[in-house]
Amino acid sequence: MNAEDREMLTRIMNYADKVMPDIDPEKVRVSEQIDKLRPVLQQIAMEKSLPVEEVFIKYMDLATENAVEYENKMKADFGDILSDRPGI
Repeated sequence: MNAEDREMLTRIMNYADKVMPDIDPEKVRVSEQIDKLRPVLQQIAMEKSLPVEEVFIKYMDLATENAVEYENKMKADFGDILSDRPGI
């Protein structure tokens, strides 16, 4: 993930933390999440001269990439501790 992508992801995640601080993404429909994020997605889309849908897709890709990076870092940092525990 390059610096521009990281900045976009951080910006959207910070906005999400403000407008839906206690939301469980697994329990709230994606359409509701999109509605909440629409203002920041539209703002980024206008700045980058892109369709909002493209910004949303990019955000989803970056969020997935970020989650994988985080999981890999946790495995690298704590893998030996976690592997000692059965069922993990």
